This record gives sequence, structure tokens and C-alpha cells, in this order.
Amino acid sequence: MDIKRTILWVVFCLSLGILWDRWMVSNGHASIFSGASVATAKLDNNASAKSSLPSSTAGTGIVPGAANAAAPLAAGASAERITITTDLFKADIDTRGGDLKRLELLKFKDAIDHNKNEVLFDVGGERTYVAQTGLIGASGAAALPNHTVLFTAVPGPRALDGGNLVQLVLQAEQGGVRLTKTYTFRRGDYVIDVKHQVTNLSAAPVTPSLYLQLLHDGSKPATDSMFNSSYTGPTLYTAEEKFQKLDFAKIEKHKEEHATKADNGWISIVQHFFVSAFIPQDKAPREIFTKKIDTNLYAIGTILPLGQIAPGAQVSMDARLYSGPQQSQFLDQAAPGLDLVKDYGWLTIVAKPMFWVMDQIHKILGNWGWTIITFTILIKLLFFPLSAAGYRSMAKMKLVTPKITALRERLKDDPPKMNAAMMELYKKEKINPVGGCLPVVVQMPVFIALYWVLQASVEIRGAPWIGWIHDLSAPDPWFILPVLYAISMYITTRLSPAPADPMQAKMMLFMPLIFSVMFFFFPSGLVLYWVVNNILSIVQQWAITRKSTAAVQA
Repeated sequence: MDIKRTILWVVFCLSLGILWDRWMVSNGHASIFSGASVATAKLDNNASAKSSLPSSTAGTGIVPGAANAAAPLAAGASAERITITTDLFKADIDTRGGDLKRLELLKFKDAIDHNKNEVLFDVGGERTYVAQTGLIGASGAAALPNHTVLFTAVPGPRALDGGNLVQLVLQAEQGGVRLTKTYTFRRGDYVIDVKHQVTNLSAAPVTPSLYLQLLHDGSKPATDSMFNSSYTGPTLYTAEEKFQKLDFAKIEKHKEEHATKADNGWISIVQHFFVSAFIPQDKAPREIFTKKIDTNLYAIGTILPLGQIAPGAQVSMDARLYSGPQQSQFLDQAAPGLDLVKDYGWLTIVAKPMFWVMDQIHKILGNWGWTIITFTILIKLLFFPLSAAGYRSMAKMKLVTPKITALRERLKDDPPKMNAAMMELYKKEKINPVGGCLPVVVQMPVFIALYWVLQASVEIRGAPWIGWIHDLSAPDPWFILPVLYAISMYITTRLSPAPADPMQAKMMLFMPLIFSVMFFFFPSGLVLYWVVNNILSIVQQWAITRKSTAAVQA
């Protein structure tokens, strides 16, 4: 009996402990007990061009230093922000550098203020999140057009207006080179095409390189807290090195290690439920870099050599920028490996097919709450044989508990003899002392994987169920589900054989209360799963116990 109880609660507590730690640490964060985090500092959004331009790591002809300083504005010229509006985006592009400085997602609401839309790229206060592109290299004594020079916008439409695409064309000349940057937005597409045409207007050949980089501050998101921590930071993917998740703190200390050369893949900034990724054209050799730009400001980017361009010649390089939700249907289409940003933790092998099944159910039911309930029933049916065997073992154990109690009392001064007698009793009654653990053990991988599904799936973000549950990815605002969980666990405990040890019996009664308090901070969808599972288990355990008792008494 003690063996079964010990194993059952060790498994349960260990699983919740792992889940809790993963939640707090969230892939790269320090432990919640240390409270360490990247310090918040006031950002200098006008960081010098010298520090914000990428530098070469292997002979791409780039000349860093004073030549990279920002070009002064021409007399009478001024930078402006141009807003492009589609069915998915409202994008602000600054003619100073042609940077994408603000991107509002029109289909997603802000996690804090539901009257506002979710904003990815943005510059303001202590927040900096920008997409930059430009050329590095030199032409004589002058730098080439980069993200610090003033571009001129070619007149044209700034919204879809019933069409299927809208383009913004920007041009700049510097150092005898013209750079034409074309942003293409398409209806229903979170991928923005970014084309660069480089024309050599000088009398000598030039050897420029194109850089694509994402800047982000190292501060925690406003929605991040001790009880709701998520990963925010740079990631990258290459066919050789696969998916790599990086850390702002290691970049700060120049200790981050990652792939530096490839001819495929992408670089990105990941945040909870969303991602922005630069995807250069395939089979184009490139360098990958990370660097500290300024206080609490970091960059991840890629450098693509364009080769030597003869006088009067032109070279083009295509790239794409995915900026939107971490939805598999979009990520799979955008680039190989991009779906890996949707992090299901170390139980990905369980979580991915689990979400696929839930997604198919949702297509029929149209409500994620009822989807979770239906999925719970399916899981219960799947594990019915194992659960039934476990409950039959528990029913037998409950019947022999008086014998076990008497045996413990009689041989309490001789533990070896008591244990041997208890094992003999188990053998005689044909009881597996750990059989009652099966209902809990088989559910733990599902429980943990479902947590990551709810944490990582933007499809469930903001999804309501009924009444007071307006977001299944957020905690229950009225704590009704955690209370129902505590009640169901109490009933389950009463149906189970009582431990012979009085201290252990008291612990069994208090454990449901402890875990229900923890569930105050867990996603309501996860607690809904556990409540429904407990209710089904109670019915199953009651029926099996009643049947087993009747069979013994007959």
C-alpha cells in the first residue's frame, strides 16, 4: 500500500514539478527562485549607425567604421512614415532607412487591452522591435545605402483597395550605388516580400553585401510574470544545424554559440504566440550574426554577398519576411523548419499529433472548450483498459486494507518481517501493489503535452468556452475550475483505499487543495481537461469498485 501511494504521488508531484519549472524557466530564462532576468533599461532608439550596422566575420568586403556613419539629410528633405494597410496588416515603413518600424496585426487583439490590436514591430519608450535591411561595403570613401540613409518613396497605392497586392518602392543613392527596395504585401498572407535591386552607377566595380537584421530589446514582455513566463528572443534555422534558440543574456556577454554560415534557412525573433522571420532566397551563401547594438538592444541577422557588380550593371536579391501568428498552416508554407518556433517543449512527439487531433475536432465543433472536453473523453476511452486494471487493483486493495492495518500494527517493531508479510498478502490476494498508479502514470505525458499545446497554440489564445471562460489559454478569472478540481480530487481520494499511515492519510486529503491552488495560475483549458478527466475517473472508479466488491461478497 505504501509503495503504491509513494510511487503515485512521486510521479504526480514530479510531473507537476517539471511542468512548473518549465513554465517558470521557459526555455532559457533563469530559475524563478533566482529571479534573474535581463535588466530593463531606457533604450536609445537613435543608436549610432556604426554600432547598428552588421560587421563581416569572413571577408565579404565590408568596411566597418566611420564610413558607415549616417548620411545627412539633403536640404529640405525629411523622413516620413508610410502606412500600408492590408486585410491582415497595418505597416509603418520609415523612409529613413526603409525600416519596418511598426506592424499591427488586424486579426489579433492585444493580450492586455482587448480594445487594441496586437502590435509586433514597434519603437517607443523602452520597446524596440524593428526590421532593417541595407548594403554594407564601400565605394571609394563613401558607404553604400543602408538603414541610415534617406529613401525616396515612389508614388503608388498604400492599401489593397479591393486588389490582391500592394507594393511600396523605395530608392536611395549613395557611394555611386542605387538601392531599390520593394515591399510587397499580399491579401491573406503574413509573408512580406522584400526585394533589393542594386545598380552600380559608378565607373568602378563594387562588391556589396546585403544584410537583413531584426532588432529587439532584451526586456520581458508586459504580459510576462512569475506565473506566466514565455520565451522571447532570437532563433535561427539551417538545414545542417537545425533549429537553434538563443539568449539575449548570452549575446550580451558574447557567449552565444550558433551556426554562422549556410546557404539556406532563416533568422527570427520569437515571442509568445507570434514570430517575425527573415527568409533569404534559398541556395544563397550567407553569414549569420548576433550582436549587442546598444544598452538592452540586440540584433540577429544575416549577410548575403552580392558578388562584384560592374559599372552600369544591376543585381537583385529576393527575401521574405514572415511576421504573424505561430499557426502551423502559415508557418509550414512560409519556410522549411519555421513551424519549429511553435515550441511544444520536450514532449513535442506527443504534443504535435495531440494538437492535430484537437484541430480536427475543433473543425467539427467550432469551440475549443468543447474540443478539450471531447478530446478528454477520447483519451479516457483510449486508456480505458489500463485505467480499469488500475481501478480493479485499487478496489481489491481497499478490501484488504483492514488486514494490512492489522499486519502493520502486529509487526511494527520488525519492518523486514512486516514488509515480507505484506508482500505475501499481496501475492495471496493477487494484488499488484503499484497497479493503482497506472491511471495517473499513463496520464502524465498527456497532461504535460496538453499544457504545452495550450501554451504554444495561438489558435487557443483568446478562445472562449462558456460563461466566465473568455480565454482558455489564460487562468480561470473566477477560480471555479480549480475549485471543481479540488472537489473532484477529494472525491477521488475518498474512493481510493485509505493509507494505513495516519500522516500519509492527512497528506492525501491536503494534496488536492495544494494542487488546486497551483491551478489558479494554470491555463483554464488545462484545468478543464483535468476536471473532466477526474469526473470520468470518478464514475469509472465507482462502477469498478462496486462491481469488484459485489463479486468478492457473492
